[in-house]
Amino acid sequence: MRRRNFITLLATVAWPLTTFAQQIAIPLVGFINSQSPDRLPAAWPAAFEDGLKEEGYIAGRNVRIEYRWAAGEYEQLPVLAADLVRLEPKVIATTGGDVVTLAAKSASTTIPIVFSSGYDPVKLGLVASLARPGGNLTGVSVIAGALGAKRLGLLKEIVPRASLIAVLVQPENPNAARDIEDVTKAARDVSARVQELSARTSADVDAAFKLAASQHADALMVNPDPFFVTQRQHLIASAATYKIPTMYYSRDYPAAGGLISYGASFADSYRQIGTYAGRILKGEKPADLPVLQPTKFELVINTNAAKALGLALSSGLLAIADEVIE
Repeated sequence: MRRRNFITLLATVAWPLTTFAQQIAIPLVGFINSQSPDRLPAAWPAAFEDGLKEEGYIAGRNVRIEYRWAAGEYEQLPVLAADLVRLEPKVIATTGGDVVTLAAKSASTTIPIVFSSGYDPVKLGLVASLARPGGNLTGVSVIAGALGAKRLGLLKEIVPRASLIAVLVQPENPNAARDIEDVTKAARDVSARVQELSARTSADVDAAFKLAASQHADALMVNPDPFFVTQRQHLIASAATYKIPTMYYSRDYPAAGGLISYGASFADSYRQIGTYAGRILKGEKPADLPVLQPTKFELVINTNAAKALGLALSSGLLAIADEVIE
């Protein structure tokens, strides 16, 4: 074989091998959520990719992301987690509730997992401590459920006469009972009673508001749960229909027409998860990355919603609000 033809043959063979090697070299990141992308605020998964970009990783260029969505079917989470583990990603991001993280934790004890937790990840058994997680998990704790007493206090400022406050929970949420207990205790301190309501489906939401109205509930609180994120417009419309002042846990609700919310920024937590995922891709260990906590909580009030309910907002409350939507 002539030398020129031999070199040409080598180049022909080497080119696809080089391309294949480059494709293999691109790290894989798994992402799993309990809901579906069309029912979440678009800013949340976008913020996750923004976090990766902050560490120099751009989806489709130097990192691949495999998304898995449970579409509200929690029983599918172990299957989805196992499916991701089989792909051997460099890191898995778990969002949409602690049940997602628990499923991923059961699926792998070695693949790094970066979570978003609404509660105390130490009490949930996800990490050994916030400062030194110690295992293959770390992430962000938005402590959404622990703010129930604060939300109730703010709701009482808007509706001072409120003596019966309904609390809507997703009963399959493992933290629902603890949250109800905390809110009930806080309600006693302000001479109020709590009415527990539950909803697993859209029809349940209708039934819950109808029951709250029939029981003459003066106000309602929506407890943190990924299912309620998918029901934003439904919850807001029901609150308006039954004229029940309603407190939410994320600014996405008053931004969409709801009355009031208090809590950490979920979009920012997704960004932080992306940042941690990027740092792990660079070689850092989840055991050495402390669990992040919010540094700021947002109080957001929609004055149009207040007017529609005939509520007079005090100047003091408006003054401490982080955002007033008119």
